[in-house]
Amino acid sequence: EVLSDIFNTHYGVAVAGTSGNTTTTAMIGHILYQNKHPVIMINGGISQNIYQNGMTSNLLYTGEDTCLIEADESDGSIAKYTSDIAVLTNISLDHKSLDEVRELFKDFLNRAKHGTVMNMDDVESSKLDFSRPNNITFSVDKHPDATLFASNIQESLSGCTFNLNGVQVSLPILGRYNVANALAAIAACIHMDIPVSSSLQALQSFKGNCRRMNLIGTVHGVHVFDDYAHNPAKISAAISSVLPLSKRLFVIYQPHGFTPLRLTKNELIQTLSNVLSDQTEWLMLPVFYTGGTVQHDISSEDIITPLQQLGKRAFCFQNREDVIDYIRKRACTNDAVIVMGARDETLSELARKIVLKLQEKDDV
Repeated sequence: EVLSDIFNTHYGVAVAGTSGNTTTTAMIGHILYQNKHPVIMINGGISQNIYQNGMTSNLLYTGEDTCLIEADESDGSIAKYTSDIAVLTNISLDHKSLDEVRELFKDFLNRAKHGTVMNMDDVESSKLDFSRPNNITFSVDKHPDATLFASNIQESLSGCTFNLNGVQVSLPILGRYNVANALAAIAACIHMDIPVSSSLQALQSFKGNCRRMNLIGTVHGVHVFDDYAHNPAKISAAISSVLPLSKRLFVIYQPHGFTPLRLTKNELIQTLSNVLSDQTEWLMLPVFYTGGTVQHDISSEDIITPLQQLGKRAFCFQNREDVIDYIRKRACTNDAVIVMGARDETLSELARKIVLKLQEKDDV
């Protein structure tokens, strides 16, 4: 309610979606900052760029011309925001049923007073009963008739290069999905009369958000990443981005609650059955639990068992020390490790411990 009071009394830019909204919000804020456009940015994740007071933060304040926020559908608070520019990155199963989030996102877009941004690649977004004349669209490799169209994407551990409407550009962060996030951010800034060239120039210094595919360290040629991925779509995107760049991939995943795991169980199993290859090992920790009366009627074993029956290399670990030791014994040069999960900030510490443990290896 406090955030809506601030947001609704300014020229407001709100970024919503099941995946990518935190990074897209940070990208828009960075573009506005670099182009000296006064902005209040209140985001859901910590930016790795330092803007004020020599500290990383989820807050950026340079003036009150524009208020930029990440609009969260998980608690329904998205319904409180009436934006001038509404950005929808995508829709997939996460905190609520698809029927619920479709309504929330459709109403969110229809309340926009100036313009909207939509992802033409996203099947669920295309199903919304929505039509606005001032709508900017974006696409990655699929729809060349989109307002912003990225093609010929080349990925590396240091970033991506791609053609944007025929012009070759680069992005200094990992992941094909971040190309889509960048297009969404650029589209939002077009609505604010910032040229595409100025947005691209600003993104050259964008460092990303904490726990969004952060490279924690490389030891003996083993790359260790820390990532916030926690729903099937995000997990698939992360694996698909890192696997082609590594000989073998170890994914350590901690489910972020019993209710989310129960909701996404079937889709998660289906997604993993498609994305896990012979070069991928799926390693699950127990469900993250912070207390309360939620039913403990699902566990990581309910994901692992059907995956093993499909012939996937999937294993459960009851504690972190065992999984750290497993990685130390198994990981070799040109392998990659991703620590995944939401809500639990100590997962970053787990990634750092893996880096330290790998330093103890004499040979790889």
